[in-house]
Amino acid sequence: MDEVRKGASRRSDISPELLAQLNAGTAPSATLSEGLAIDFATLLVAAVPDIPTDSVDVVREMAGEGITRRMDAVGELLLRHLTLDGLPTIAEHTSDTVRGWACYVIGRAPKLKLNAKLTLIRPLADDRHFGVREWAWMAIRPHLAKNVGHAVKALEPWVRDPSPNVRRFASEATRPRGVWCAHIEALKQNPELALPLLEPLQADPAKYVQDSVGNWLNDAAKSQPAWVKALCARWQQESITDATARICQRALRNVSGGK
Repeated sequence: MDEVRKGASRRSDISPELLAQLNAGTAPSATLSEGLAIDFATLLVAAVPDIPTDSVDVVREMAGEGITRRMDAVGELLLRHLTLDGLPTIAEHTSDTVRGWACYVIGRAPKLKLNAKLTLIRPLADDRHFGVREWAWMAIRPHLAKNVGHAVKALEPWVRDPSPNVRRFASEATRPRGVWCAHIEALKQNPELALPLLEPLQADPAKYVQDSVGNWLNDAAKSQPAWVKALCARWQQESITDATARICQRALRNVSGGK
């Protein structure tokens, strides 16, 4: 499995042999440091040998830019080259970074409506690798932000999915502030719009989901602290469980008098 190996916490700890495997796409990364060490241009050629040289040059020239920008750029280049017909080539690749590029191919596809994007992204949202699961929600988030009401409705079945990865996607992708992504102003000012997603997760048994829901509410508390405090008070009356208590503690960690 991809996440068994402990992995290197620093780039300097990555052996030349492992770096060569990461760049060839024959080994998954086990840490963020390993993912950041990958030479995207080298990996792109290994994963898609017929990619045009000018596309590889673009990726090589972007080597000093942030990883999120580079992931998005490669997704756009691959969409042009492979089209959606070639999505399985990268969505099922050994490399988690390549599967992450597949997320951005889906996100970048201009003719796909949100429900179609969600259908395609679901296997990647439930990927075995932690990194791919992050790229999945980040690639789709801009489309969710365009119409929050539609996004919430589309994601309602996700919060009842048997997989905690899928449930967590619905929460993480709609966080009002989030990490490494643009804010969703509508949810910063009116977090109650997302209650159809949050309510079913108030006592979720998976800590992976609990952390996301707690972080969602912590985001909301930065602009609507009274609303978050009231919601947590209600939840703790309705659900006397360790899961709900943990979510609310996380949600209120930065709210004065919240505990």
